[in-house]
Amino acid sequence: MEEAHTMPDALAPAVPPTPPVPLSALLAREDLGLRQIAGPTDPPVVIHWAHTSEMADPYPYLLGGELLLTAGVQIPEAAGSGTYFDDYVARIVEAGGAALGFGLAPVHDTVPRALVAACDRYGLPLLEVPPRTTFSGVARAVWQLMAQARLAELRRVTEAQQSLASAAARPDPVPSVLRQLARRLTGHAVLYGPDGTETAAAGREPAAGVRRALAALTEVVRPDATGTPGPASATDTLGDTHLAAYALGAGEGFVLAVATTRRESGDHTIASVASVLLSLLTGEHQSGAGAARSSAFVRLLLGARPQEVAPLLGEGSWAVVHARPEAGLPDAVAASALGAALGSPLVDLAHDVVRVLVPLPLSGGQEPQAQPGWTLGVSAAVTPDGWPDADTQAARALARARATRTPLVRHGARPGLADLLPPADAESYARTLLAPLADHPALTETLRNWLALHGSWDRTAVALDVHRNTVRQRITRCATLLDTDLDDPDVRMELWFALRNG
Repeated sequence: MEEAHTMPDALAPAVPPTPPVPLSALLAREDLGLRQIAGPTDPPVVIHWAHTSEMADPYPYLLGGELLLTAGVQIPEAAGSGTYFDDYVARIVEAGGAALGFGLAPVHDTVPRALVAACDRYGLPLLEVPPRTTFSGVARAVWQLMAQARLAELRRVTEAQQSLASAAARPDPVPSVLRQLARRLTGHAVLYGPDGTETAAAGREPAAGVRRALAALTEVVRPDATGTPGPASATDTLGDTHLAAYALGAGEGFVLAVATTRRESGDHTIASVASVLLSLLTGEHQSGAGAARSSAFVRLLLGARPQEVAPLLGEGSWAVVHARPEAGLPDAVAASALGAALGSPLVDLAHDVVRVLVPLPLSGGQEPQAQPGWTLGVSAAVTPDGWPDADTQAARALARARATRTPLVRHGARPGLADLLPPADAESYARTLLAPLADHPALTETLRNWLALHGSWDRTAVALDVHRNTVRQRITRCATLLDTDLDDPDVRMELWFALRNG
């Protein structure tokens, strides 16, 4: 059995990568007129992109998986009598090239026989490109086929997500989710309990060796004896069978494992959706404490105050986490996976920020930790009546984390100057000092971030998602309205005090 490879769920793509194109699909395009004249046709060959090169040694410029296109400009006159073509094809194969396309115009009227023989010897598919077909036309056809394949794969993933969500709403949710997962992946899906025994399974029954390999792979992602979580997922292969294991929840010990005889680009995304649903189905919300929390949230939605439902939530405290992915915008799948990684199903997905309400303490007594691929701001621990303040704290911590390029920033909770004054006096002072900005929330928030980031125009611009010139204009406007010198450290200190207590 090969060595297991792990990938954190937070780093997993939210949508499947572009699927490769079967070489047979390119050959079937009548508008191209391509013809395979050497190399294997079985097993099926796939290509990931097309690349044109007239270099005598294209190896340094290949990434692997290419259809390499050449018109043979670089071929010397005496190439057929030496080892030139053997060396050339060997280098393409060594670089991982998937196939070679040889254009018949404008240099050569026919494909050199020695090149055909070399491709047969090295097992490299060789295509004849007719004079009427341009290399750019071949490359465009590859991208068109990739776009069609990607659309089909996205449709497949979307349909799978919908069917998994419907299965989770059935009276027998866990077996239903496993059945749908096994059907969508055309394989075997099994849920292992914290003690390592099979809790439920669905799909085609695998061979005994595959079952043993799956059970062994689950140990890679299961928490260790101290309760420290392992990697979020792990993969392996046994012969032609692909194996994958996904840890569920935040250290509860449940593991989802799947075995498939084929591996498509959307499989990981579909399995990740199933793991999130199973995390919720096997998690704490099925316990008495979870039921009490559900009741509390229903009462809040129906108009009860946080103080009234606090007894239902137990004696623990809460933290609010604001998060943004390091690249792009979050989607529902990524947001749910983040919530599962943080140990909470209470996730709110806005346009560019994911908010998670996390019960404390987490498994092992830990606080929310940094997650790969995300930037996090974490509030102080609060009781339910402090949720709104914690939401504000988390938002400011996230802004600071993004501005300082730090994976996680926690809200500081140490005593400050405000503790030396009665709260009413501090609030009155803040309202008076900041009164000129009362009708300008954008100016107030810009001033707050600018002071927090020590007057840095660039970092403030990053934190607010605005241009640095916009920050300069707003700070100048603040100075005018407040009629003060913002370069004076005493003034900055007083304004910061007011912003913290206003």
